[in-house]
Order: sequence, then C-alpha cells, then structure tokens
Amino acid sequence: MSALAPKQPQALEKKPVKFSNLLLGAGLNMFEVTTLGQPLEVIKTTMAANRKDGFASAMTRIWGRGGVLGYYQGLIPWAWIEASTKGAVLLFVASEAEFYSKSFGASDFVGGISGGIAGGVAQAYATMGFCTCMKTVEITRHKQAASGIKPPGSFATFMDIYRREGIKGINRGVNAVALRQMTNWGSRFGLSRLAEQGIRRVTGKEEGAKLSAMEKILASGLGGGLSAWNQPIEVIRVEMQSKTEDPNRPKNLTVGKTLKYIYQSNGLKGLYRGVAPRIGLGVWQTICMVGMGDMAKEAVERLTGDEVTAKH
Repeated sequence: MSALAPKQPQALEKKPVKFSNLLLGAGLNMFEVTTLGQPLEVIKTTMAANRKDGFASAMTRIWGRGGVLGYYQGLIPWAWIEASTKGAVLLFVASEAEFYSKSFGASDFVGGISGGIAGGVAQAYATMGFCTCMKTVEITRHKQAASGIKPPGSFATFMDIYRREGIKGINRGVNAVALRQMTNWGSRFGLSRLAEQGIRRVTGKEEGAKLSAMEKILASGLGGGLSAWNQPIEVIRVEMQSKTEDPNRPKNLTVGKTLKYIYQSNGLKGLYRGVAPRIGLGVWQTICMVGMGDMAKEAVERLTGDEVTAKH
C-alpha cells in the first residue's frame, strides 16, 4: 500500500485592494466615530490631559463644555477626515507588509504584527498630522470662545499655525502618534491572529478555516483590548499636543522629556489615565468593524457590484 502524500501547505495569495474594500472601511469607520467612538475618544483624551481627574470628574468637565455636544467636540471635521482616510492607508500598507512578511516565511502572528506596524506608521505620517492640527484648532476655538473672544475659523487658525510654525507646527506630536499607531496596530493584528489560531484549535477547525461572526468578534475584541497596554504612549501624545500652561512643563517637548515630566508629576498611574475608555473604544470598534461588517459588506457589494475581499 502506497504512503499517503503529505498535505501541501496552502498557497500564499496576494489579495487585491479594491475600491469596494476602501468604501467598506471608510463607511464602517465613519459610523463608528459618529456614534460612540468620538465620545469615548473625548473621555479618553480628557482624562489623559487632566490626569488628576477621575472618570466622573472628567465626564463633568466634558458636559460643562457644551452638554451632549461636548462629547462630540472635534468630530467635524478632523475626526471625519481621519475616519474616512485612515482605513485606506492601513489597508494598502498593512496588506502589502503582511504579504511580503509571509512570503519570507513569517507565521500568521509575525506577519500580522509586521503588517500592523507598517500600516500604523503610514497612518501616522500620512493622515494623523493634519487631523491632529484640526483637533488643536477645536481646542483653541473652545478656549477663546469661553473667554468671550470670537474665535477664527478652523482653516484661518490652521493657516496661522502654518505661518508661525510651518510643517512642524501642524504635525506637533506626530512621532508619538507614529509610536502609538505602530504598537497599537502591531499588537492588535498580531494578538488577533494569535486568538484566531487558538479559537480554531479549541473548536477543532483546520488552519485558515473561516470563523463565525461571534468567533471573529471574540478574537478581534481580545486583540483590541489587550493592545491598550501602550496607553502611556497615548498619554504622552496628548501631553505633547496639549496647550496646558504649567511652569514645570519642559519647553520643546520630545517623547522622552514628556515621559519624564508625566512620571515625575503623576507617577506610573498618570501614564495609564484614560485606559478604561480606551478599552471601551476598542470593544466598540470591534463591534462595528466585525459584528456589523457582514451587513455592510452585503450593502457595498449591492452598491458597487464588486465582491468585497477585505477582512473585517
């Protein structure tokens, strides 16, 4: 009796990045940020910027900025600009990096981390600089309005920052953003792939077998929640972009100087301010991108007549 032929490994396939994929990503991101995403982002940022505030006092502070609308400060235009562009950048770069990593023999886990890191860095330098500027504009307008001064328009303020500080001014803190994005997406992609492998082993599914909607939500939720380990980088980013007046705050902040300043002022606990709403944000993003992904996928396919191949 002849020996059974060994099972051939699954051929590595490079999936094309289609317009339908980009439309799906942009649509899901826009829905996520316009619903619970921006309020959770505002709570997270407020707690990181005001590190002596607890959750309740941060909520009170935000409510005092305009009631319910205070929780949506910065949604238009910067959050919409970010939501509509960051998915495309991530999808293009991460898919390329993950494919080439696997072509050199990397595992799903290592390939996922490589794709996430490359995509996160590209996001930061391609789209985050302008979005960060718009966020700063919104904060400036709020402070001037509270002082009784009529604030200039968003783009007038943008041009004023550009004239005074140039490209560096409108990209303040972008290195911290890049560090956050590469560690965030590297962790999220890698840990999600690891969780998927574990779920397949537990459920007896073959490698590469399709997971159910609940299994995908569980895997992505674990990846998203555990990726909040890098919250200190997010707190550093907020401090670097903050307009807070503090005589003890160093001038010309770098990532290293900011880390030292926060630790000396608030200790280790200060570096993890806002981690709870950030975990909540990761869960909501997972529900939107994974739980609602199949319904959105069908809608996009009907609209474009093109099969959506993106993972969500």
